[in-house]
Amino acid sequence: MPRKPAADSLTRALDRAEAVLARLEALLPVPPAEPDWRAHAFRWRKRGERGFVQAVPHPQAIRLDDLVAIDDQKRAIDGNTRQFVAGLPANNVLLTGSRGTGKSSLVKAMLVKYAAKGLRLIEVEKSDLVDLPDIVERIDGRPERFIVFCDDLSFDANEPGYKALKVMLDGSIAAPSVNVLIYATSNRRHLLPEYFSENLETRHVGEEVHPGESVEEKISLSERFGLWISFYPFSQDDYLAAVDQWLGFFEVSVPRDDGALEALHREAIQFALQRGSRSGRVAWQFARAHAGARALKPAKAR
Repeated sequence: MPRKPAADSLTRALDRAEAVLARLEALLPVPPAEPDWRAHAFRWRKRGERGFVQAVPHPQAIRLDDLVAIDDQKRAIDGNTRQFVAGLPANNVLLTGSRGTGKSSLVKAMLVKYAAKGLRLIEVEKSDLVDLPDIVERIDGRPERFIVFCDDLSFDANEPGYKALKVMLDGSIAAPSVNVLIYATSNRRHLLPEYFSENLETRHVGEEVHPGESVEEKISLSERFGLWISFYPFSQDDYLAAVDQWLGFFEVSVPRDDGALEALHREAIQFALQRGSRSGRVAWQFARAHAGARALKPAKAR
């Protein structure tokens, strides 16, 4: 019996729909491949609306011994990270203070020290903090211990990442994942800009001082980090010690002759004055520049 016209129309419609779907599938981005979980460091990346974990094959290798003038800070973060790697209770960490003093380098040094014991690092941009629940879900159940690292963190009012981080630190109905901690660095202790007008909200009740709601809101985020580690400007002696350490890192021997050492240190101090800062970062930059310039000189001129 010949097919009915209605059946023919339905078949043609289904064929056209399949053709349209095939064309749409060709235009969609290919789902990212599974990351190489043998890597020690990762980044959270976005393609359109799709986020994925990307392995970093060659992470920056910084040892704890490379970092000088921050011994108290090293002990604090090392103890917390050692507990985390051992499967013991540990805190989310906020490293705050002067720029260039080793905050992010200290986090990277933890990876170098504890990678062999299962520690892994996932770097997340501030703009992608809204994806924190997806990141945690992606690594949930894995045997490694993951530090989600956000460098140079600060927020403006009403940024979506602010609320996502606040909930992830302490405020979700779900129990925190046992294999994830958040380590963040910031030049701002409270992560948000502070304005003089907010001081006008402060109330005095007897001899007690009660900050206004704006100040309380800003403090509430940083207080959700269980461990605060503060960094301070380098003295000149700290800066020169960092210079000597980084010169050794770049395989440049520090002169033993007092006159030659004094000349080298004068050069390093002048380098810092040009940048308006004495810090571990500036010391690293000087040592890098000095090592490169020295390598170009003929052997007799060194």
